Amino acid sequence: MYAALDLGTNNCRLLIAQPTRPGQFRVVDAFSRIVRLGEGLVSTGRLSDDAMDRAVEALRVCAAKLSGRTIRRMRLIATEACRAAVNGEEFLERVTRETGLELEIISRETEARLAVSGCASLVGREARSVVLFDIGGGSSEIAVIHVGENRSNRLANHITHWTSLPVGVVTLSERHGGRDVTPAVFAAMVGEVEGLLDGFHCPPLGEIATEDFHLIGTSGTVTTLAGVHLDLPRYDRRKVDGLWLSDDEVTAMQDKLLAWDFAGRAANACIGPDRADLVLAGCAILEAIRKRWPSRRMRVADRGLREGLLTDMMADDGAWRRTRIRRAQMQGKPERKV
Repeated sequence: MYAALDLGTNNCRLLIAQPTRPGQFRVVDAFSRIVRLGEGLVSTGRLSDDAMDRAVEALRVCAAKLSGRTIRRMRLIATEACRAAVNGEEFLERVTRETGLELEIISRETEARLAVSGCASLVGREARSVVLFDIGGGSSEIAVIHVGENRSNRLANHITHWTSLPVGVVTLSERHGGRDVTPAVFAAMVGEVEGLLDGFHCPPLGEIATEDFHLIGTSGTVTTLAGVHLDLPRYDRRKVDGLWLSDDEVTAMQDKLLAWDFAGRAANACIGPDRADLVLAGCAILEAIRKRWPSRRMRVADRGLREGLLTDMMADDGAWRRTRIRRAQMQGKPERKV
């Protein structure tokens, strides 16, 4: 089994999985909890005591899940909140003392590449150009991907340009206010993100056939929009992951959320009170991305860094080849060399 843990600005997530068919794996156990580690970071530059306590408590649960299983390899990462906070390293030392888990703070480039690796299976063979974005709690990673005739087994090898915006749903909502979002406040949030994107020097994608270019979004923002679009009585990953939304459908969902007050957003089963003050900040980031890279459709990914970590570890270890050999041995067939 392999394990991947992602401690972000807003969430703590763990996946434990076993390799199955080439490029795929079966989830054995999973954990996700909103901890808001980056709460107040914008104004103080530090992780607060309450936020660190919440994160440590979630990480204790993760440690218990890991200790009860035989894990061949694991990678445990921390992202923007720990990167930006002056006490980020100190906090991770506390995590190791109290939970036994050793987390590494990854760079923004690594974060962008992992997001691409995690979503690779959602990029169809017909795609020639894709803009993949991951709207996080404290930062947002964007990767521009060009796929030629010879596609590598690792989609991240086709990244031509990438950027990490120092803004996410937590930081943006804290700056502008996430509870009472008027159209003017929403426009101000979009404008801030557009200003950041202006500094991203990426050549135009050129004349690309609409069938060949699309957006892929991996974040709570896009999965929430998908859940609202489907009018789900409760969030269901199986119905959301891989869903296509047209440009008009995305606009309609954003308009619907903007028309709801805080209580209305909190009452929605796919948003809930924990995300009700963050979802419109995420929509503002999404809107700025859609303005920069217009596309007639967007694919929703309920996957990301953890899946990227697992995919990379399994590929590096040759896990899928080992699985194929074992399967052949069980069936009494010689392994075919390739």
